[in-house]
Amino acid sequence: MTVLLLNRGRISAKELADRFEVSTKTIYRDMDTLSQAGVPILAHQGTTGGFEIMEQYTISRQYLSLGEISSIIAAVKGIGTAMDDATYASLHEKVKTLLHQSDKHQDGNVGERLIFDLNPWEQGPEARQKVNLLKRAIDETQKVQFSYVNMNGSESERMVEPYALLLKANVWYLQAYCLLREQFRVFRLSRVQQLQMLSDPFERREVPSLEGYTWGTEWTKNADTEVTLIFHPKARYRVGDSFHSDQVTVLEDGSLRVEGKFTVDEWFYGMILSHGDSVKVEHPAYMAEQVMQRAKNIISRYEN
Repeated sequence: MTVLLLNRGRISAKELADRFEVSTKTIYRDMDTLSQAGVPILAHQGTTGGFEIMEQYTISRQYLSLGEISSIIAAVKGIGTAMDDATYASLHEKVKTLLHQSDKHQDGNVGERLIFDLNPWEQGPEARQKVNLLKRAIDETQKVQFSYVNMNGSESERMVEPYALLLKANVWYLQAYCLLREQFRVFRLSRVQQLQMLSDPFERREVPSLEGYTWGTEWTKNADTEVTLIFHPKARYRVGDSFHSDQVTVLEDGSLRVEGKFTVDEWFYGMILSHGDSVKVEHPAYMAEQVMQRAKNIISRYEN
């Protein structure tokens, strides 16, 4: 309850009662207990009232277990792998000071049981340079300009106000207010070219939350389609990487049937063609014809 109050600020007795599945009477009793224990609880009356803790109060290290501190150390170290920023190296050292000497003697590899390496395989220096430049632009509230290639292959010049960097499945994205579209957009950094920070500051706007960030169906004009694919047994490892286990059925001959709803767009056709002769489209027929036509187009590029 103390941790919740520290993180959330003022909370009503009803909210706390709902959260801990007790009565409000129990909450009032618990608040008295916390106050008697030395936790500076403030009670506010009225419709906007509730309980909160004095601003300067913090919990001590004793509230964190060795396992929790180890997880924090691993996470901070992981962030440092993705960014060339001395801040995270310093933070890593500071978090390690939460460990008692006895903890270090107990397990010299504390923080190494769980490893977060957020640096994608084969990431070149260019990608890291983009991340570092954008982080500086966000910190200094400076506009940036770049050329952007969308999923259809068309290129456009963008000037944006950068707000947040998002690393999702080893791919970096930028949340920014696009001055061309006059709305917040999310840009994939691998499609950002000729990036430069401008000496043009901006006033921060109210930003849509990226918490729980998921794929938006409105980002594509194509509706989901029921698709059935048959993969050769040799493609099993890639099928496991690309599709959810609920979508995969192993057949008697060892081949794999993948069934599900997918957005059939250029990315999806590219994924199918990347499997070469290890996959066959069983349904829908028009998609099989599209794959055949694209394969013929590839062959025609080499006829001469």
